[in-house]
Amino acid sequence: MPIEFSKKLTAHDTPIPGVVLYDLPVHGDNRGWFKENWQREKMVTLGLPDFRPVQNNISFNEKAGTTRGIHAEPWDKFISVATGRIFGAWVDLREGPTFGAVFTAELDASQAIFIPRGVGNGFQTLEDCTAYTYLVNDHWSADAQGQYTFLNLADETAAIAWPIPLDQAELSDKDKNHPRLADVTPMPPKKTLVVGADGQLGKALRKLYDGDSSVEFAGRAEFDLGSDEAFSARNWKNYSTIINAAAYTAVDAAETPEGRRTAWAINVTAVARLARAAVDHNLVLVHVSSDYVFDGSAKVHTEDEAFSPLGVYGQTKAAGDAVVSVVPRHYIVRTSWVIGDGTNFVRTMASLAQRGIEPAVVNDQIGRLSFTEDIAAGIRHLLETGAEYGAYNLSNDGEPQSWADIAGDVYELSAKPRDAVTGVSTAKYFEGKAAAPRPLNSVLPLDKIQAAGFQPRHAKEALADYLAE
Repeated sequence: MPIEFSKKLTAHDTPIPGVVLYDLPVHGDNRGWFKENWQREKMVTLGLPDFRPVQNNISFNEKAGTTRGIHAEPWDKFISVATGRIFGAWVDLREGPTFGAVFTAELDASQAIFIPRGVGNGFQTLEDCTAYTYLVNDHWSADAQGQYTFLNLADETAAIAWPIPLDQAELSDKDKNHPRLADVTPMPPKKTLVVGADGQLGKALRKLYDGDSSVEFAGRAEFDLGSDEAFSARNWKNYSTIINAAAYTAVDAAETPEGRRTAWAINVTAVARLARAAVDHNLVLVHVSSDYVFDGSAKVHTEDEAFSPLGVYGQTKAAGDAVVSVVPRHYIVRTSWVIGDGTNFVRTMASLAQRGIEPAVVNDQIGRLSFTEDIAAGIRHLLETGAEYGAYNLSNDGEPQSWADIAGDVYELSAKPRDAVTGVSTAKYFEGKAAAPRPLNSVLPLDKIQAAGFQPRHAKEALADYLAE
């Protein structure tokens, strides 16, 4: 059957999520033909994942009827025919609702197909001297074979209609003995690693992902961000995503010699290690930023505002953001005034209210609270929806308030008089104290993350829920 020349590069979805069939432009004349088998820029523009192939393999098959598979390897594959023609069969062997889904198609040299990790690949040659090529994004090794998932070519559930009956085809003994679908252990998804999992945000992420075996949590004891050995010892091939919930947040202590060193070690040096792992292994890196990367002089701080930190803490957070921004697949989630499971402003005010203390609270710093429950939910939304990579502001919604306003809300919700709270300026509050400079305006507009489909709760609703708990 002759190859169809001059097709337009076109993508066709299939019943298996992530499996995409491509028509390839083939240019021919009296000498033969030429095609761009893999062209990163054009194919990524068309929607093919930028899966960063590292190895190209060719299977040469001497006779029509040669049948191979069904093998699901722990890497992505871009498959095409160099010469000849095949009948391809692909079965979803990943954990999930599409386990067992089947797609078949005949391919010649004018077509290619992208097969994600965990989808079983099998084919049967329809012509003699057929060459079948694999472009893969991990290096083959004998150890990797232990992570394969196999399905029998003759499985009755998949019911693949092989053009040449299997009893007349050329098969290996190994392929004949693979398990039926009922006996196949599905390939689990790659994992998400949450580092800094014992802090306020880490605890919220633990609660949100409770029961999800694909999410792994590591506190300082399980993963030391300051250790090169911790990074080199981990098999990053088993992961797709890192969520960095670790940070040094002692704003005032960061101004001391010891605090400065610690802030830079955790907020910058450790982040650079995470960024290097993400770049080397094509991982998504989620990093949590702060309103302190700005000096507070703008009315609102959009995601693309230039950094202007006032103190050491803000400087280290800005440096960490700059490092993460060069990771091709990253989310920088910028928050303000974080409240979660741990010592924080709301708990302090609630305690003062219960003890009948009438505090003086700063009234010229303006912003919104960011409850860790909402930050965690926003992170999950960005990851699950595949939102465009980049920076996103994420606080709770509602009218911006001062710390004194929020303290008044806490007192009212604690059945105490609002006027027990006295407002004072930042300058007055810190007079005579060793304190880091603070931005007076920390308002983060939420337009971008709302446009991505996530709506944080109103801050007052979240505050009432938090105090009720």
